[in-house]
Amino acid sequence: MPNTPETTARAGFISGEVAVVGLARSGRSAALLLARAGTKVYASDFGRSAELDETAAELRAAGVDVQLGGHDLARLANASLVVASPGVPPDAKPFVAARAAGAAIVSEIEIGLSALPRLSYIAVTGTNGKTTTTAFIAHILKTLGLHAASAGNIGTPLTELAMSTTPPDWVALEVSSFQLHDTPSIDPTVGVLTNLSANHLDRYDGVEAYYGDKALMFRNATAASRWVSNADDADVQGMVEHVAGSHLRFSVQREADAWLDRTTGELVVLGQRLIARDELPLLGDHNVANALTASLAVMAADPRHREPAQLDRIRAALRSFSALEHRIETVGEFAHVTFINDSKTTNVASTLVALRGMTRPTVLLLGGKHKGEPYTDLLPELERTARAVIAYGEAGPLIEQDLGGGAVPLTRLGSSFDDVVATARRLAHPGDVVLLSPACSSYDMFDNYEQRGAVFKRLASAAHAG
Repeated sequence: MPNTPETTARAGFISGEVAVVGLARSGRSAALLLARAGTKVYASDFGRSAELDETAAELRAAGVDVQLGGHDLARLANASLVVASPGVPPDAKPFVAARAAGAAIVSEIEIGLSALPRLSYIAVTGTNGKTTTTAFIAHILKTLGLHAASAGNIGTPLTELAMSTTPPDWVALEVSSFQLHDTPSIDPTVGVLTNLSANHLDRYDGVEAYYGDKALMFRNATAASRWVSNADDADVQGMVEHVAGSHLRFSVQREADAWLDRTTGELVVLGQRLIARDELPLLGDHNVANALTASLAVMAADPRHREPAQLDRIRAALRSFSALEHRIETVGEFAHVTFINDSKTTNVASTLVALRGMTRPTVLLLGGKHKGEPYTDLLPELERTARAVIAYGEAGPLIEQDLGGGAVPLTRLGSSFDDVVATARRLAHPGDVVLLSPACSSYDMFDNYEQRGAVFKRLASAAHAG
């Protein structure tokens, strides 16, 4: 194994039992890595399910003491370190008990970074575009011939990569605000801030607190640090203004280190004309920004990535990148109506991006678990492109309150997703688009956004097949 107790504990914070709270994928992986490194581990999850039972059996076989259906708060208070899963809110009882006892709380990413001390990584955060940009960076790195992977909030835990017999040399690492809060050692080869807007107001006291966690990306900045940021976002530029290090910026509105030259229709990065916009197989200016960001970050990470042969490989990567599942993903055309799955969109700003990319009349499916944002910012784009809005789920009444009575007809439904998709099909005309871009989390009706998107795709195609 590439990991030992010494490498895992190089930061000096593991001297006794470690508690892992939450046993979804990242918690499971962190517990396994720690146990295999010889650390005594107690892992707990409030939930009970067949999947958690399988995880518990696997961890117990590795020597982990597992508790399901609750947490031993006294044991958590006595832990030398507590590993937090991002899905567990910071005010949950286990963390309250740990903080009251003075126990350190870190993310799964912190454990992974400690186990991979020589890792080169490009860290990506922001409100929207993180996952696509992270996937784009990993795709470019692999196309350059490097041993690379994506990890973090994109889906694969960093600790899972650390347990590989041959861990990658490079990682594109997506980091959420929750993960940044508990990753004190973060010090990326290149750090990327895509954009900023209000989000997660169901878990933060206000936008300032949310932005504060995003700013923790820069907590270890030095003169040698390298940063890529969005020149078109005033809040982003305000955040990075006094951050130490060298700064590169991308823009789809004006000339920058990476920019879209609308005169020639080309993507230009560090003075190199890479590809024509028409060669990028993705819809919308937001995806142009993602491509520019990824190319700029990779070229900033190592001067060798700017050599002519490597630039040709970057061009090939840009041309060959595919849209991610659940992110403005075309499901298909059924009865002359195109269905688009944007289930990963869980905030208003991201839904606004999706609407801006629509060029045909659109039936928008909006709803789920409310995250604290008003929906009124959607009105101008809805008036431009929407044929109808379907408000559903827990947030349905709030959406109706913000958007009802306007120029765009709104139908409010309950929590039957079958009814939501059937109603959308009924309201759509031939040539229209049905867009699932919920602006809400999925947790009132689904386990996660992936399940929501999968159900949408099944319903869209099943009715046609029937």
